[in-house]
Amino acid sequence: MDKFSFKNLFGSKKSVVIASFIGLFLISVGISLVVFYYVSPQGASKLLSGVGKKTKININLPKTEECPINGQMYTKAESEIWGERRPVTAMIENHVEARPESGLSRADVIYEVVAEGGITRFMSVFYCGAAAEDVQVAPIRSARVYFINMAAGYGKDPIFLHQGGANNICSTCPGGVKPSSQIDPTVNTVTLLEKLGWGGGSDGNNFDGGYNIGYPIVIRNQYRLDSNNASAWEHAVVADLDEVWKEAGKRGYNYEDSNGTAWTEGFRKWLFQDGKAATSPMAFDIKFNFWESMPGYDVEWKYDSTTNSYLRFNGGSAHLEWEFDKPQLSAKNVVIMFVAEKGPVDTERHMFYQVIGTGKALIFQNGEVIQGTWKKASALDREVFYDTNGKEIKMVRGQTWVELVPAKNAVTY
Repeated sequence: MDKFSFKNLFGSKKSVVIASFIGLFLISVGISLVVFYYVSPQGASKLLSGVGKKTKININLPKTEECPINGQMYTKAESEIWGERRPVTAMIENHVEARPESGLSRADVIYEVVAEGGITRFMSVFYCGAAAEDVQVAPIRSARVYFINMAAGYGKDPIFLHQGGANNICSTCPGGVKPSSQIDPTVNTVTLLEKLGWGGGSDGNNFDGGYNIGYPIVIRNQYRLDSNNASAWEHAVVADLDEVWKEAGKRGYNYEDSNGTAWTEGFRKWLFQDGKAATSPMAFDIKFNFWESMPGYDVEWKYDSTTNSYLRFNGGSAHLEWEFDKPQLSAKNVVIMFVAEKGPVDTERHMFYQVIGTGKALIFQNGEVIQGTWKKASALDREVFYDTNGKEIKMVRGQTWVELVPAKNAVTY
């Protein structure tokens, strides 16, 4: 199971031993308040009543403010809310048993790539789309290095929300670390987080539901999808975004950090354009898979000219949002980033995807397709997309999905 060491939280070996003992004790007796609040079936409906549905402001006013993340236009009141915050980049799982997910429809940008065994996972960026309402996101899952590299492109110290991650910490191994054959150094999330300077204690931008945040920021609710049947333990972590932003403020991570540096420092905005539906769409049914052996994660995007958007299907079924009256997930832009795939790279069967550098890309928007390339110079640089003439591609205002597909895979449309 992926989780970070208490050693990063406490300073000495003695403290680590004490903390480890306490942690094992808490797990053994089923106490979860230290890490998260456990929701019983009797309490689930009461606790979650209205969550994900309550509108905090009037969103029917003129939409005059551009979201810096995806270009969508919002009201002044919404911009005043996000203008006090910084983006939250959240790890959300996509196991077939965890669908429908909560909160994806309110993300500004969503990245999808395999986490393990052909099962995809999402790194979802929340900022503008989550300003007007109370939004819960679920299920929160563990991090991978390539997701962290994508998250790092969202300005100075975005909030990184996850539940553990691939690491080499091992209390029963010589020296307290796993051998490189068990976990390859290239996939060690702890090393990358430390390199980025993303603090993992109680005062950093690294929000780990496994050890440094708890109730009411995250809860474990096995009855999120069905009040009568519990989901698997690993599919149950739910985060409240308003509580995430409150905690971020306490840690000095509002729009500006405690040193007065805005999160937008170093952030690369995409170019945006208003959408224009194609009268005769040429790319209206996009299909691809990640792993041929895992059809439950095959993706299809169908163009809807009435809304000038693409409707998402996953594993042959319409992919729905669990909150907000359960709409089908959709996007204004669907971007295919062809990336090099390597792995499994160790005995824990971790994968590695090369998301820094350059590669081929397909950009679907307005019922059309643009062939081009993607470029991401470093972890701290946001990826940018160019056409075959080297001109930056403008994104249609609205939610964008970036699909990180193995370079050898075919995409039909």
